[in-house]
Amino acid sequence: MEPENQNVPATPSPEETAVVPLPPAGISKILGLLEIVDDHGGKEDIYKLARELRDSFGELIIIIKGAEVLGLVDTPGGDVVLQPLGKRVIETPINEKKRLIAERIAGLPLFAHFRRYLAGREDHAASRSEVLEEIGRILPTERLKPQYDALVNWGRYAEIFTYSRDEDKLRLVKPLA
Repeated sequence: MEPENQNVPATPSPEETAVVPLPPAGISKILGLLEIVDDHGGKEDIYKLARELRDSFGELIIIIKGAEVLGLVDTPGGDVVLQPLGKRVIETPINEKKRLIAERIAGLPLFAHFRRYLAGREDHAASRSEVLEEIGRILPTERLKPQYDALVNWGRYAEIFTYSRDEDKLRLVKPLA
């Protein structure tokens, strides 16, 4: 007879409990938000932005949360306020902009976790199903597909990961030393 808890995932470690979910927002939408807030003097009411953009309020909140996670905006009292880093990002040339955002992405706990996770694998890669399983283990209350999509998209933008559709694998670009 097999033990009942054989398929129960291991309890997340203390560093894994610091992992926070990613808002499923595209980086290009986050950059667009920064430009619009800057056009409004660096601060705008969230509801006014939603009306102006004719975007769903829920979608706008996801984009704002993405910008906030990256330290590009703050949201005191229902306003979106461009932070100094957000201002710097929109004022720099594209290569510098990408570098600044990539540094922020690389510093997020979820990316640190998956860098270690992939680095510990023989080929520094994992299949979609393996990554989804790991996301479910460390973020058990989150919807897996949006987290996976954000992990892949943000990680590819930051050149932390590559993704092969043919192999359906996420691969670490630079193995940890």
